[in-house]
Amino acid sequence: MPRETALVTGASRGIGRATALRLLAAYDIIAVARSASELESLKEEIEIGGGVCRTIPLDIADEKGVGTALRGLEVDVLVNNAGVATMKPFLELTSAEWHRMVDVNFNSLYYVTHALIGGMVERKRGFVVTIGSLAGRNTFVGGSCYAATKHAVNGFSESLMLEVRDAGVRVAVVMPGSVATDLTPSSGDQSWKLTSNQIADSVWYLVTQPASVLVSRIEVRPARAKGPR
Repeated sequence: MPRETALVTGASRGIGRATALRLLAAYDIIAVARSASELESLKEEIEIGGGVCRTIPLDIADEKGVGTALRGLEVDVLVNNAGVATMKPFLELTSAEWHRMVDVNFNSLYYVTHALIGGMVERKRGFVVTIGSLAGRNTFVGGSCYAATKHAVNGFSESLMLEVRDAGVRVAVVMPGSVATDLTPSSGDQSWKLTSNQIADSVWYLVTQPASVLVSRIEVRPARAKGPR
């Protein structure tokens, strides 16, 4: 019996790369990201481990590009992971920074999910997991755009979940707290933060639940609020 397929966006590094590597135990991987060289490195790592990986270099904020590259693919699990963050006061935030966050963190959910979920509904099975953030229910100085996009992720995911669950398609959101990735680089001790592998484990937990079970939201936070003083 052919293995099922999981498509992961932002798969070249961080949470996306860790998720692709975590899912290869049960799925053939389609890895999507802008960096062709980093995708090739991931593919080599997956194939060394005996897995199968197809790479698609793609800017998921490009609606036409996404439609051309993804429409018609038969995907069993979609992990919407790609994201960008520019944390600064609103008065310092440029229009380009604002639109890039909205396009990658939110508009791309329409482009990518719309290209793939129709096939899931037709096949009466599938899983859409979106990597959100605890910023999706909190606010903070410098987060006027980033937090807004993550609030939007929650509204999107929960509404979509209600629309397609009777068709056998499950939808969930994973909301991490601080994760040690280059999304928001910082200096000093990072050991208190979550790791990409821990978020990947949350995705694995979701997609390995029985078909009769839908865990629609997971919040994951470090056990400590911040590093040692």
